[in-house]
Amino acid sequence: MKENETEKGFDMYAGTAYNTYAQNNVAVESPTKLIEMLYEGVLRFNSLAKKAMDEGNIEKRVYWTNRSVAIVTELIAILDYSQGDVAYYLEGLYNYQIELLTDAGLYNDASRLNECNNVFKELLEAWRETTNVA
Repeated sequence: MKENETEKGFDMYAGTAYNTYAQNNVAVESPTKLIEMLYEGVLRFNSLAKKAMDEGNIEKRVYWTNRSVAIVTELIAILDYSQGDVAYYLEGLYNYQIELLTDAGLYNDASRLNECNNVFKELLEAWRETTNVA
């Protein structure tokens, strides 16, 4: 496949993650809730990838890690750089998570999934704390 065809396919796949969450959760009240759901989606898909690893199911392992990568890619795409340094920090952090997820899928490495999960658990907790302040 040609490079721009690969990029086009990847871009379409990344956008699909966002669209899927948006369509399946019509009652989403705000973009804040959507970010929370995307974080939860990464954790859920990583859990399913880890289960596939334990079962020796290569196809599902790759499928679920790719789903997580699509969500993280979407998180990068929706960063608001007008908010300052935090957006640039998150971009770097998200890109590293993509690297971990890709390696986990390629090398059947649960430790990389665990590292990614730890980061997303912390991000989810911090997001909930900062967005649920009354």
